Amino acid sequence: MATAPVPDPARTVNVGRRVFLGMVGLGALGVAFGAAVQGKVGQALGSGVGSLLPGGDQFTIYSVSGSFPTVAPHAYRLHVTGLVDRPLTLTLADLQALPATRLVRTFQCVTGWRVPGVHWEGARLRDVLDAAGVQPAGRALLFESFDRVDTESLTLAQARLDDVLVAYRMLDAPLTVEHGGPVRLYVAPMFGYKSLKWLSAIRVVETVVPGYWEENGYPVNGWLDGSTAPTVPPGS
Repeated sequence: MATAPVPDPARTVNVGRRVFLGMVGLGALGVAFGAAVQGKVGQALGSGVGSLLPGGDQFTIYSVSGSFPTVAPHAYRLHVTGLVDRPLTLTLADLQALPATRLVRTFQCVTGWRVPGVHWEGARLRDVLDAAGVQPAGRALLFESFDRVDTESLTLAQARLDDVLVAYRMLDAPLTVEHGGPVRLYVAPMFGYKSLKWLSAIRVVETVVPGYWEENGYPVNGWLDGSTAPTVPPGS
């Protein structure tokens, strides 16, 4: 496991106004023809853009920043800092060297759409935290994204659940940029907005710091059972 900080490896693929307006017109094609049309659109307009259309893998893809940060797998670094004994900078290989957990779960968006039977694979978040050594004052986690906008939060108890992953595979393949790759947070028992994409940093803190969607009216505890859908669509 590396410990020295490295330059931010992310670059972004912007979704400009002209491209966005073009995709509005192509939306009906995405519904009618699904993945085949999306693949062609993605090739023509750039990484990630095609998956903004409905129908691809049954997911609806959102970006709160208007861009998709692209991080090469070999350049990926996850910084684990805050109230820990051993601040870490983890590569993708470091995460893959931890015990792998595989889950098959329904991905549920708080706005109502869902995708059943999604395969996930990654390291349990608690194993990452154990490697860093959480100090007694640490009671919550703050997560940051390479998009430089989105953030999320969990309590330490939530983070240590068996089905909370630092995920690097999805649908039996490496995570794509559109789905938050090369590494994202996956919180299986909560709505999709809690599963932060393009995970860049984990900070152990004393108390919960509401994330991007919580600051915009979403429940801090986004449990699938008993939560109420808000009015603004969250990221998947």
